[in-house]
Amino acid sequence: MIAYLEGIITALDATSAIIDVGGVGYHVRISLLTWQKLKDETAKTRIFTYMQVKEDSHTLYGFVEIQEKALFMNLISVSGIGGNTALIMLSSMSSADLQYAIVHDDIRSLSSIKGIGAKTAQRVVLELKDKLMKEPIATTTLTAGSVASGYNTQREEALTALVTLGYVKNVASKALDTIIKQANGETLSTEELIRKVLRSA
Repeated sequence: MIAYLEGIITALDATSAIIDVGGVGYHVRISLLTWQKLKDETAKTRIFTYMQVKEDSHTLYGFVEIQEKALFMNLISVSGIGGNTALIMLSSMSSADLQYAIVHDDIRSLSSIKGIGAKTAQRVVLELKDKLMKEPIATTTLTAGSVASGYNTQREEALTALVTLGYVKNVASKALDTIIKQANGETLSTEELIRKVLRSA
């Protein structure tokens, strides 16, 4: 099992990164929180990892913070929650908010996440509430990223990420346009655009 990678980021977008470790490039699936923290990394970085092995694929998931990896591991232990769904959950809410929602039976917030219905949300609470109550609430939150380049870049980055997460391109495009229009001139970061679409599903 690969516990972590330490190397140089050679490619990065809102859902994945390629880490060069001694001349070998590892493709790693990441959350919005990890993406934001990696955006300004130019030197060697360390990313905690989990490898999911299936008959037809090997997928590496990465996290800048060990607490986020721990929450990911808890989520995928729940029946019906796979790696991609857990990553969507961690991208839809901050780790702190997600843990808080589980501990406080906030089914409404959990079921507002794309792909998480009421029954799945209830199962997550049932299986993780007691366990997470014994762990400190994560304090890391996702802060707004740079918006200097305007909505064109933000929108395209968000659209690419949403398609990677399983959205049909034209559906994601319309959802982004609606959110931008509803912002009434307020500038939203790429992270905020993605989250709003994920939470409006």
